[in-house]
Amino acid sequence: MILRQRLTDRVRAALSRARAVVLAGPRQSGKSTLARQFVPAGDPHYFDLENPLDRARLAEPMAALAPLDGLVVVDEVQHAPELFKVLRVLIDRPERIRQAGQYLLLGSASPALLRQTGEALTGRVELVEVAGFSLDEVGAKRQNDLWLRGGYPLAFLAASDEDSLAWRLNAVNRLLESDLPQFGINVPAPAMLRFWRMLAHYHAQVWNAAEPARSLGVSEPTVRRYLDGLTQTYMVRQLEPWFENLGKRQVKAPKIFFRDTGLLHALSGVRTLPELLAHPRSGASWEGFALEQVLRIAQPDEAYFWATHTGAELDLLMFKDGSRVGVEFKRADAPRLTPSMHIAMRDLHLDALYVVYPGSQRYRVAEGMEAVPLAALLPSA
Repeated sequence: MILRQRLTDRVRAALSRARAVVLAGPRQSGKSTLARQFVPAGDPHYFDLENPLDRARLAEPMAALAPLDGLVVVDEVQHAPELFKVLRVLIDRPERIRQAGQYLLLGSASPALLRQTGEALTGRVELVEVAGFSLDEVGAKRQNDLWLRGGYPLAFLAASDEDSLAWRLNAVNRLLESDLPQFGINVPAPAMLRFWRMLAHYHAQVWNAAEPARSLGVSEPTVRRYLDGLTQTYMVRQLEPWFENLGKRQVKAPKIFFRDTGLLHALSGVRTLPELLAHPRSGASWEGFALEQVLRIAQPDEAYFWATHTGAELDLLMFKDGSRVGVEFKRADAPRLTPSMHIAMRDLHLDALYVVYPGSQRYRVAEGMEAVPLAALLPSA
């Protein structure tokens, strides 16, 4: 069993501040396992809305929830949108009332969940994102396994690469045929699958709707809707561009990343680590993998990329506690200073710039710039 102590601590801290906490993320990412550390399954305070018996228990939600004190877990809460108004009333009860409970709400990320939470529980809830395993959870020795298979627990822990790939392909089909329609994203499964496979070629690139729209024979707004659907379900990250008045023409379209490289590889036909290392898009895949790990470890206040139309760029610009930190991702044995790095350091007034790479040695690249192995960023490293 892989312990997720940092994530558990984040949930515990959120519960210390808020009467309601939402765990949001894709299916099979470990939300239920995490919640059961706080309230075990089968406890009267645990409601799984994909279980018909528990849905029956919540047929009259006010009557079922109002007498419960302590922590109450509601799993797959997006299946019962009527609960949000009831929860607002219960959360607003004075804490001196004995039955003023707390609520841990689990939801597969969806537009409906985010909208319902925002409308009914504004100012009353704290959101914690739950993705698959991260590098600090599985350990540096399994970095390549995590890169190849992705972080979904059942994909990462599979007995073989073949079993892992089978699980990931089934997960893609489940999302297309079942989950997206349930979330109100009504796109025919074959069209979305073609788009998703096409999107694999855009991984780590600036988004341009014209080409996929032309290839699919649909309008650019339709393609944008497809992209937003995959973004809202945590399949894709749109990393927004940073731009400011520098006297230069700057890129203003987002960069596209698969949030889980295991799904990227499944949709790209990559089955094993040797195939991945030899793939022409291996560098782009590693950039997206390292980007997700850095964001999860650093927990920045804001994150962007930066690029100009003359070719200068920075893979990641993070704002954290008033500092500006730049990150470049290089799948190289010994990355060196590039003109882009020098320009970004100067024009963006960076406090530091790190070149993250898959090697083992940490060394100075230039003044204020350092090459850092990805594994060296782990909290225990």
